[in-house]
Amino acid sequence: MFSHIMVGTNDLTRAKSFYDTLLGTLGIPPATVDRHRIFYITPTGIFSVSQPINGAPATPANGGTIGFACSTTAQADAWHAAGVANGGTTCEEPPGVRDGPVGKLYLAYLRDPDGNKLCALHRMG
Repeated sequence: MFSHIMVGTNDLTRAKSFYDTLLGTLGIPPATVDRHRIFYITPTGIFSVSQPINGAPATPANGGTIGFACSTTAQADAWHAAGVANGGTTCEEPPGVRDGPVGKLYLAYLRDPDGNKLCALHRMG
């Protein structure tokens, strides 16, 4: 359904350092840089971070969340720990199991240094 997801940043160097470490826990190689944007290209889609083209400050989406698939709860925990250790802030409840209409999910939420809300998700089956 999706070809790519892009979030904004006010500091591309900081964002690259944060996301290189965060997404590295999921086995994604460091970003490629294209002027005012960075790209993480995978077989299942592209995640990108960009300085706003219009020159206005980047702001996070109110109510928006970007979710990253994890293969285990340990990978979700490593993702969360890497994010917090590199300038992210934990949000929502602590990482853990949530029961929902689609079954048990292991979720870990944080905000990146620009305030974008992120989630690591492992479907527990």
